[in-house]
Amino acid sequence: MPAPRKYPDELRERATRMVVEARRNPATRPGAIARIGDQLGINRETLRNWVTQAEVDAGDRPGTTTDQAQRLAELEREVLELRRANAILKSASGFLRGGARPPTHQIVAFIDIHRQEFGVEPICTTLQVAPSTYYAAKARPPSLRSRTDEATTAKIHQVHADNYAVYGARKIHAELNRQGHRVARCTVQRLMKQAGLRGISRTKQPRTTVGPTTPDTRPDLVERAFTADAPNQLWVADITYIRTFAGWIYAAFVIDVHSRRVVGWQVSRSLHTNLALDALEMAVWNRQHVGRRIDGLVHHSDRGVQYLAVRYTQRLAEAGAVASVGSTGDSYDNALAEAFHSLFKAELIRNRGPWRGLDEVEIAVAEYVDWFNHRRLHGEIGLVPPAELEDNFYQQESVSEQDEALVPSL
Repeated sequence: MPAPRKYPDELRERATRMVVEARRNPATRPGAIARIGDQLGINRETLRNWVTQAEVDAGDRPGTTTDQAQRLAELEREVLELRRANAILKSASGFLRGGARPPTHQIVAFIDIHRQEFGVEPICTTLQVAPSTYYAAKARPPSLRSRTDEATTAKIHQVHADNYAVYGARKIHAELNRQGHRVARCTVQRLMKQAGLRGISRTKQPRTTVGPTTPDTRPDLVERAFTADAPNQLWVADITYIRTFAGWIYAAFVIDVHSRRVVGWQVSRSLHTNLALDALEMAVWNRQHVGRRIDGLVHHSDRGVQYLAVRYTQRLAEAGAVASVGSTGDSYDNALAEAFHSLFKAELIRNRGPWRGLDEVEIAVAEYVDWFNHRRLHGEIGLVPPAELEDNFYQQESVSEQDEALVPSL
């Protein structure tokens, strides 16, 4: 309720008229404002302002008339309301961009964030939402779905953070189900979109394979068929590069095609043969120290000088492996290794970079390979980690051997 006026409108009009009439008579003109103000109990300065405004309204004195002042006040009020509405629409542009009206919970969340700045009523008016809708939503207890979504979103955030923030909806859905949290994939997609989470995307990178200067007659035993029925039947190897503040770093990997497990790796500042040879030594040791035979293994690589070097070839022969090489300058002949490098770059190098130097990269690669082998869900092998796939394979193989031993010979 507005505050009451100090003087009634009727008194104001009467006092103003009396002063104007008194000023027209030369005999009563001097001291008219003071005399009439005292007679009617009105402050002299207040009465003087009334008279001045009356003369302006009548055109006897230059200035802004009462009607003009009211119109200016109305225009200023309209401008303020339009600026506020524009600010509200700018703040709400994120969820109004689609064109359709956003869900009520999004509107309520927006109002909660901006109510101190704009107020509930102006926001509801601008967004064409009834204020009762907002107040009803605030008074209503959370629904079962909203509580379930909140719990599932927390689990999605945890899985996403625990896996290098690279998982998309497909793998997060698989991991949640592996952990016993049954949820639909479409629900995971919806909640990830609401939470602003997304998987990592891969980009193509140039290759830096340096071919030998002399012809090589070793055959391509794989011919782009990157399949194996068991571990240690086919390995692929390749080298990639990493940009750091201290210069280029090179990484060599050896991968088992059956399980997609990284069985050997090494990083170095140079592209010498020792880089690839050290990765091969790790791969051989990783298999042999747990009693796995690798004789008859096919080792496939490109025609880089590191893999065609005499020392590398001799080490393959000592381990009982057979060398296979693809054609020169064709990434498809070693596509599985190239695919791993693409994942490696997207999930670790670009995702966690930039990198200072070799020591930092080496520690990060060790952590990544451990996660890749033991916890990362691989889409090409049924959304299980490579180490788990191998364990399941050897368990089934052991059971089959026991069953065969129990069958009496005829």
